[in-house]
Amino acid sequence: MKRYAICAVALLGMAVTLRAAEPADSLAGVPDTVQTAAAEGAEGDAAATAAAAQTADKETALTEAQLWDKANTAYINSDFHTAIDVYNQILARGLGSAKLYYNLGNACFKDERLGEAILNYNRALRLAPGNDDIRYNLGVAEAMTKDNIEAIPEFFLASWLRAVRHVMGCTSWSILSLVALLAALGLFLLYLLAQRLPLRKAGFYGTLVAFLLFVVTTWFAAGERHEILDDTQAVVMTASTAVKSSPDKSSTDLFVLHEGTKVTVTDRLDDWCEVVIADGKKGWLERSKIEVI
Repeated sequence: MKRYAICAVALLGMAVTLRAAEPADSLAGVPDTVQTAAAEGAEGDAAATAAAAQTADKETALTEAQLWDKANTAYINSDFHTAIDVYNQILARGLGSAKLYYNLGNACFKDERLGEAILNYNRALRLAPGNDDIRYNLGVAEAMTKDNIEAIPEFFLASWLRAVRHVMGCTSWSILSLVALLAALGLFLLYLLAQRLPLRKAGFYGTLVAFLLFVVTTWFAAGERHEILDDTQAVVMTASTAVKSSPDKSSTDLFVLHEGTKVTVTDRLDDWCEVVIADGKKGWLERSKIEVI
């Protein structure tokens, strides 16, 4: 009797999981339309207002498609300045995707805006960590920076786990973790209901493996989510800037950083940021000199 009661609870858990669980948003989706909230005048009834809003939505969607085509056409014609402006217009509407940031990074790189190129490649890579083209172009751009900074060696296991986590994005890891959870519940039911000993053993060990996979994939999904929302990584945007010993323009210059160098922000004070570079050196920079990824 206890076995069937446990089965009922497990089935109820599966039903709740299927209905309530949703994969984490990777922030990579680009909505097809943007609803406009502007209303000109207070005339008209509810039906007229709804019709006007629907018409505005269609016009906005067409405009976004036209902007995208215009930017891509400008890029193909080597008019990189125009392409950058139009891509930024799309971003200004609150839209963003890995492909958009990647194209913008390419246009900035062609227009010799190294800092902006590295910034947008990093933003694209956050949304699509498994994209080899983005990673390759980012590596090419970073190789052109003036600062040759040797990073502090990292424990090999941490590097390996990060590489595995970057194979897929947050949404993919979330879906995989949901599948692993459902598999664990199904195998647990097999363990409870099976009459034959081999099937019960398969259900037991299968449950352990599926649950372990669920824990790992959930951890990877959380790591990707945290990386997407991380606001401590930034890129130097000016040609060169002096890193100060304190948040004061009259303080001592510690070292100089150049455009495109990546820094980690550890503290903020008014218009200043305390930053750390890959070799462990730290100091203060004016906030206007860097752009958060």
